[in-house]
Amino acid sequence: MIQCKLINNAAYRLEERERLALSVDADGAAPHVLLKTCNRTELYWGEGTVPDDTVRHVFRVAAGLESALVGERAIQGQMKQAYSEALAKYKLSPTLNRMFQSAMYTGKRVRTETRIAEGAVSHSQVTVEILKQRNINPKDKIIGIIGVNKLIEDTLKYLVSRGAVNIFLSNRNVEKAQALALKYNGTAMGLDRKAAIIGMSDVLICATSAPHTIVHAEDLSQKAEDILIFDLAFPRDVDPAVGELNHVTLLNLEDIEFFAQKNISLRKEEIAHAEAIIEEEIFRFFRWLRIGKVSG
Repeated sequence: MIQCKLINNAAYRLEERERLALSVDADGAAPHVLLKTCNRTELYWGEGTVPDDTVRHVFRVAAGLESALVGERAIQGQMKQAYSEALAKYKLSPTLNRMFQSAMYTGKRVRTETRIAEGAVSHSQVTVEILKQRNINPKDKIIGIIGVNKLIEDTLKYLVSRGAVNIFLSNRNVEKAQALALKYNGTAMGLDRKAAIIGMSDVLICATSAPHTIVHAEDLSQKAEDILIFDLAFPRDVDPAVGELNHVTLLNLEDIEFFAQKNISLRKEEIAHAEAIIEEEIFRFFRWLRIGKVSG
């Protein structure tokens, strides 16, 4: 039987999410799919039959119905990556393989046939929207960025579209920072120049894959000017103590998601349509299961 271990991070505060994410230990010898995002940690393994509620959950996740930002698109790419990494390491059972293929197809159908992703907010979009709400014009500010990944690039796209020109990127892999800086007319610096980036920045955006915090209160001890910091990483890049400094405003994923809840009324109206599509695809999946396509 297909089994799963799920941690729904929406039920926990950010610090609890970080702790719980470490509690899911995948057996490296057993074929499995491990999906880890800022909002969930999910482990799937086994073969043969699969409970209805497990299939329904995976399909809803792929469709964005279980996301903190309902209808967001990032989960599709995250699920595809988790599935692809599993395929590269293991020979997944037919049921597990088919379940994830069907889930990703379902997610694509939901976003194509409903308006659930219309005006969809992402963490990158919300970051830029918060700047707008605070009357911060990216064109007039020095923006420091630590980390290079899709979230950072998406954020850069929005910032540049709003006129940002003074952008400094830092990453442990300097070549990646240079490639992204070239694409968006920014300036690349090594992570060893972290203090310099923080010192010059009016706005700092962090989103690395580091397993520990990389920005601490002492990194801002010499900075007198006000700074707005977005910590988009999971686990967090910025020590919470940084937010206690008088000249620092620190916003983390929990703050971003709270802000975004105000903008999801349209997508909520499309949930019933999305759920109908999910039920259709669940029926198809179990029909495939019943007619003997699965061995074991």
